[in-house]
Order: sequence, then C-alpha cells, then structure tokens
Amino acid sequence: EVQLVESGGGLVQAGGSLRLSCVVSGLNFNDHAIGWFRQAPGKEREGVSCILNSEGSTYYADFAKGRFTISNDKAKNTVYLQMNSLKPEDTAVYYCAVQSRLNPEMNEADFSPWGQGTQVTVSS
Repeated sequence: EVQLVESGGGLVQAGGSLRLSCVVSGLNFNDHAIGWFRQAPGKEREGVSCILNSEGSTYYADFAKGRFTISNDKAKNTVYLQMNSLKPEDTAVYYCAVQSRLNPEMNEADFSPWGQGTQVTVSS
C-alpha cells in the first residue's frame, strides 16, 4: 500500500519559517515525482512545488519562488518543503502527493495518492 504522511505544520508568526516533511512508503521513491499542494478555506487547491526524485529537478509556483525550497532525502524516502518569510496568505492545509501522470504542469488530476495534509497557520 502506498502511503504519504505529512508533518511539520503549525502556528507561526508572519516572517517565520516552517519545514514540512512528506514520508513516502510502498513504492520505488526514485521512480516518481512528489508534489506539494495547498488549500485554504474558500479557495481551490493549488500546486506549490514539485521535485523529480531521480534527477532532482524542481518546479515552483510563482508565489513560492524565492521563499520556499523543495528537497529530498532518498535514504529516508522523504520530501521536504522549507518555507521561509511566511505570510498570512500562506495559511492553508498543505498536502503531498505522488505524480501519477507525466505532465509539465502541476495539475491536481495527475497526482495520486495523497497524504492526509498538515495545517499551516500564519498569524499577522
């Protein structure tokens, strides 16, 4: 069974930092890309960042560039999302997911399965 478990969310003041973790099991980690998405109340789910585990190539949404960094640790089957200079508008549930269909864009329909999500709350 493929499982993804997110952790690292919490409450932080604006300007602070958090590091999210996504532990993946049940598949060959090196054969897949892992993406981070987020969803705030009343808003659509949106892609944040993605990493191709074999190559280390990374992709970022415009709002994440310069503030967020995605990385992996192949020995631990773990993908990280380092988030710096957090803003209140970053408040959302953050999910990681396996890319199941090759696509140069981060389309939600091309990712499965999904983790349970971890809450990030940024106060002003």
